[in-house]
Amino acid sequence: MNFHIITLFPESFSSYLNESILARAINNKVLKVNFYNPRDFVKITKVQKMKDKPYKRVDDIPYGGGPGMVMQAEPIAKAIEKAVVKIKKNTKSKIKIIFLCPNGKQFDTDYAKTAAKKFTDVIIISGRYEGIDERVNKIFKTEKITVGPFVLTGGELPAMIIMDCISRQLDGVLGNKASLEEERISSSEVYTRPEVLEFKGKKYKVPPVLLSGNHKKIDEWRMGLK
Repeated sequence: MNFHIITLFPESFSSYLNESILARAINNKVLKVNFYNPRDFVKITKVQKMKDKPYKRVDDIPYGGGPGMVMQAEPIAKAIEKAVVKIKKNTKSKIKIIFLCPNGKQFDTDYAKTAAKKFTDVIIISGRYEGIDERVNKIFKTEKITVGPFVLTGGELPAMIIMDCISRQLDGVLGNKASLEEERISSSEVYTRPEVLEFKGKKYKVPPVLLSGNHKKIDEWRMGLK
């Protein structure tokens, strides 16, 4: 699986991708993550060149008024285009373009499973500010996705969530395939040693069913807690 992230802040992904399961999957070449910064597709104007440091502008005020700034369509469209051209060098590629926004379709594990089976490459557009010029969705066939009913500063965190969840569905990412069964039999309660925990004069015990060795009853107990 190849992920292609459109973002103004590719460095924000470093700490997450360089640790744990995803880092191992990248090292084992099960996953590959590519970044495309919209600023790389903007020319510096004469006015901008007069500044101490060249600034590649990718946002502007919204038509119709309102607070904040809107990300311009052209730099993002060019970034997506570059990713698509790169992907299509492999004739067997199947592409999904995800447009992150608070009012999109709810992302969940079922979506991740489908994406892992159907696509070789997933492009994720991470917006900032008040959002992205809607014409990006008219140029490309994207799907609007949200990770929850809330607004974040940018799309980088949702992009990490989506990458993590989809990646878990791929062979060779998890050390133990049984871990994928967690949504079927896991509960909100898990326990490990010691059997009896003493803390501030009180004893906290593991539920007896988990010590019984009866896996049918254990599964029933776990499902009952969902």
